[in-house]
Amino acid sequence: MKRKIVIAAVTAAVLVGGGAATAVALAGGDSNGGDARTSAGSSTASGDAARVAVGDAAEAAVRAVPGTVTEAELDDEDGRLVWELDVYGSDKAWHDVTVDPGNGRVLGKHVDNDDDGDRRAPRKTSVTLDRAVGAALGTAPGTVTSIELEDHDGRSGGAVHWEVDVRGKDGGEHELNVDAKTAKVTVDRSHDGHGNDDGDDRDDD
Repeated sequence: MKRKIVIAAVTAAVLVGGGAATAVALAGGDSNGGDARTSAGSSTASGDAARVAVGDAAEAAVRAVPGTVTEAELDDEDGRLVWELDVYGSDKAWHDVTVDPGNGRVLGKHVDNDDDGDRRAPRKTSVTLDRAVGAALGTAPGTVTSIELEDHDGRSGGAVHWEVDVRGKDGGEHELNVDAKTAKVTVDRSHDGHGNDDGDDRDDD
């Protein structure tokens, strides 16, 4: 799974809540932002069918390791499609959790030993993973294949944001940024499915 040096957080309620509360916050949906489960069954980035969407994978991860999901990626692991998730646990340690995208079963979990000391506790934000997914899919309908919370972006003046990759229903690949305070979506880059690259850094005012 790709690693970014600085990883941000989700809401304060998620950070202080227990496993059950965290699961609801991450995967329970939002009346303003949609539900991450809406993309289940669509095509994934690797062309396979993932029946378990990112919201359900996050819920499974925090049931196994109570805490905050800051990153989830649909990836190929030894020829097998899996969800790989980063969880900042209630034990104040970082955990790597692997979830089966076919049935939502946790395949593995372990503490990520940070030998370099460059990972810190997540920061508080108001936009949950689920709401960020809903906002992204509102702009580019399809399947979220990767989502990560970032602390900085040179184009947005250092705003905390979710980076979301979507495999669109149009067959294209879309890279979106979702503001972690306002849920405002900006298009970083889109590929239309025919090899054409459309970069777009403008704000969606």
